[in-house]
Amino acid sequence: MQPDTFAGMAAPRSPAPWHRRPRTNGQPGPSGFVVDATHARTAAAVRRALRKSASRARAKASALFFKAGKGGYGEGDVFIGVTVPHQRRVARRFRDLPLEEAEHLLTSRTHEERLTGLLILVDRFNRSTDANDRRAIFDLYVRRLKHVNNWDLVDTSAGSIVGGWLSGKPKTLLDALASSDNVWARRVAMLATFHDIKRGDHQAAIRMARRLVDDPHDMIRKAVGWMLREVGKRASPDALDGFLAAHAATMPRTTLRYAIERLPAGRRRHWLGRRDSLRTSGGHRGRSRGR
Repeated sequence: MQPDTFAGMAAPRSPAPWHRRPRTNGQPGPSGFVVDATHARTAAAVRRALRKSASRARAKASALFFKAGKGGYGEGDVFIGVTVPHQRRVARRFRDLPLEEAEHLLTSRTHEERLTGLLILVDRFNRSTDANDRRAIFDLYVRRLKHVNNWDLVDTSAGSIVGGWLSGKPKTLLDALASSDNVWARRVAMLATFHDIKRGDHQAAIRMARRLVDDPHDMIRKAVGWMLREVGKRASPDALDGFLAAHAATMPRTTLRYAIERLPAGRRRHWLGRRDSLRTSGGHRGRSRGR
């Protein structure tokens, strides 16, 4: 089954009421937003709230930062120039947005709308104690995974939604994602393990790191190194040492540097020396050339 076409449950309409009484007189509410009572819980209202702080200069800078130009990893992405803090405020304001409205945001061509939609979904997933509601959010996320298509979108959501739902369950979906041709699906596979890492469980992270350690894409190399670093910091220093003992000599230098960033200086020199000595001796594997 392809990750981007994962069949999900029908999204139930949230019964939760709007958490603040909206202003209907066109005046700003407590958070500075003018709320239209007729459309207070719609994707259109979220779009209006975001565009109130849009900036052409920021949009241009964001497009450069997220490599939205031709040939970049974010090629074709559209920005309107809204800061992340403002997106978080909008997400809090619309935290009870129905799932079908959040889906409209997630499938938008505008980056900030997708991120705001994901912030709403993550907040709802983390707050919910209803397994059916959490399953509906997870299914929506996986069904629309092709729209989670830049590193900030993945990093904001994969650990909470994918990792949170799969915690304590079989993780075969992560293997399917790790095998995808889509770089962001592979990053989801790696970042989803952050949920368990934070709870002291390194098993899924080490397994995904083994699968992805030789990935050619820089966004995956950084993700693998980052999660390995977190394994050493939060879950099991021994597991990190064991992985490095097996892979430090041949893994991409970017991945290795991320993985050992929090180690004492002497240990960092040790692992870098293992890699450099093998390359100097000519014993490195061909697949590591050019890294």
